[in-house]
Amino acid sequence: MNELKVDFNRPVVMGHELEYMKQAIENGHISGDGPFTKKCHAFLETELGIRKALLTTSCTHALEMSAILLDIQPGDEVILPDFTFVSTVNAFVLRGARPVFLDVRPDTLNLDESKLEAALTPRTKAIVPVHYAGVGCEMDAIMDLAARRNIPVVEDNAHGLFGKYKGEYLGTFGSLASQSFHETKNFTSGEGGALLINDPVLVERAEIIREKGTNRSRFFRGQVDKYTWVDIGSSYLPSDILAAFLFAQFEQRQKIQLHRKRVWELYQAGLKDWASSYDVQLPCIPDHCEQPYHMFYMLLPNLELRQKLIAYLLERGVYSVFHYLPLHLSDMGRSFGGKRGDCPVTERVSDQLIRLPFHNSLTSSQQELVIDLLQQFPF
Repeated sequence: MNELKVDFNRPVVMGHELEYMKQAIENGHISGDGPFTKKCHAFLETELGIRKALLTTSCTHALEMSAILLDIQPGDEVILPDFTFVSTVNAFVLRGARPVFLDVRPDTLNLDESKLEAALTPRTKAIVPVHYAGVGCEMDAIMDLAARRNIPVVEDNAHGLFGKYKGEYLGTFGSLASQSFHETKNFTSGEGGALLINDPVLVERAEIIREKGTNRSRFFRGQVDKYTWVDIGSSYLPSDILAAFLFAQFEQRQKIQLHRKRVWELYQAGLKDWASSYDVQLPCIPDHCEQPYHMFYMLLPNLELRQKLIAYLLERGVYSVFHYLPLHLSDMGRSFGGKRGDCPVTERVSDQLIRLPFHNSLTSSQQELVIDLLQQFPF
C-alpha cells in the first residue's frame, strides 16, 4: 500500500481556535456555560433566527434531550428514516419508544414523505426527519401532515447547519432540532452538538434537563434564590474549552463554506461525465434546496463494485468510506420486527454508496488525484 496521500477527513484549525482555548483557561471558567458557550449560543440564535440554542456534548445528547422534552414513554412510536446513524433511533429507544423505520427517497436519500401518512398510528409521538448530506427533506409535506395530526417534529440536522429548504434554514422547521460538531462536520469542536429550540414552551424545561434536572439556569439569572432538583435530566454541557474551539470555527463561517463549496463543485464537474458513462449516481440537490456542502458521495451500480473501488483507492493512498447500514436489519432493528425487504431503497443504497475525501484543508491537487484515479478505475 502506498503512503496515505488523501485522508477522508482531517480536523483543521481555521482561525483563533488555540488562542480562544487559552483565553478560556485564563477566564477561569472551563466547565459548561462559560463565556465561549454563550458566544456560540448567541451566534446560532442570531444567524438562524431561532428562539434558543443550547450547546451539548454531542448531537446524540441533543436528540436524547428531545426525547425527554417530548415526554416519550414506553410503547410510543417514533417515525424516522431507516438510512441514518444509530443515534437518531437510540435517543428514543432509550425512553422506551418503538422505532418505525421509513424507507428513503432514491434521489436525495431523505425520508420518503410519500410513505409517512400510512405509517402514522394513534401511538405516533414524534416524526424525526434526517437531512442527509445537508440536503433538506420535503419539509412542507412533513410539517403539513404533522400539524394536521398534532405530532411534533424533531429535525436531525447533524449534516445540515446553514443548509436551506425553500429559503429557510434547516433546523428551524420542527419544534426541536439537533446539530453535530463532531470532527467530521463542517464546523467542529471534536465532539459536540447543539439542541435548537423553536417552540418557546420547551425552552425552560430544556435548560433544566441539560443542567441535570435542576433549575440552575434560573438561579444564575436571579429568578430563584437557590437551585434544586426539579425534573429528570443529565449533564449535557460541554466544556467551555470546546466551545472556544467551536466559536473560532463559527467566526470562519464564510471561509469554511466557500472552501467546501469549491471542493463539492470540483468533484461534481470532474466526475459528471464519467459517472454518466458508468451508471454511477452523483448527489441530487433539488432546486428548492441549498446545501451546506457537507459531503460528496456516489452510488455505484452494486456492492461488489463499491467494495472493489474502496480497496482500489486505498491501495493508491486515497481513503474513502461507505456509510449507514440499514437500521431495520441490524440486531436491534430485527428485535423490533425488521426484516429484509421492508425498506428496499435503503437496502440498495447502503450497498452502493461511497463517500469521497472531504474536509476543510483538502486541496485541488488532492482532488484531482482522486478524480484521475476514479476515471482510471477498471469497471
